[in-house]
Amino acid sequence: MPKKTVVAVPKSLNEAAQFLAEIGQEQRATDKIQSGLNAKVDELKAKAMVEDEPHQEKISQLVEGLFAFAEAHRDELTDGGKRKTVEVPTGTFGWRMTPPAVKLRDVELILESLKALKLKRFIRTKEEVDKEAMLKEPETAKTVKGVSISQHEEFIAKPAELEVEIATHVDKLKRALS
Repeated sequence: MPKKTVVAVPKSLNEAAQFLAEIGQEQRATDKIQSGLNAKVDELKAKAMVEDEPHQEKISQLVEGLFAFAEAHRDELTDGGKRKTVEVPTGTFGWRMTPPAVKLRDVELILESLKALKLKRFIRTKEEVDKEAMLKEPETAKTVKGVSISQHEEFIAKPAELEVEIATHVDKLKRALS
């Protein structure tokens, strides 16, 4: 059985206020550490982008040159279009078609046109459970097999001057105390 950490408990409202002050102090320390980490990550990303730029430029030039060669010799490289991929000892290159993709501009106008042209088979109707409606009638909703409505109590601690609010499920806290 794991050892339980002894948790200090305030003995008065003044001590509770001190606990909140300490929570704020610890959270600010955590925020400072995270902020420093994020700054270092951003710095490393920027450095990597600068170091990577000449490599990306070289790759782009090499691909462009390879394409120019392949296009000029496409017929012989593909046996008159019988194959799309060219294999060489260091790898492969070639051509391929992407899968068809539908692009839409002005969806409202398209939907109107589809309806007018009686092409409703191109219109999808999405059916989904309306959770908001269920919350308005929870007793009725709970009679449906598979539906449950949950709610739990949280204990919150929000030190002054901090944006962060620490919320913990009350049940979890009660289990920790027992």
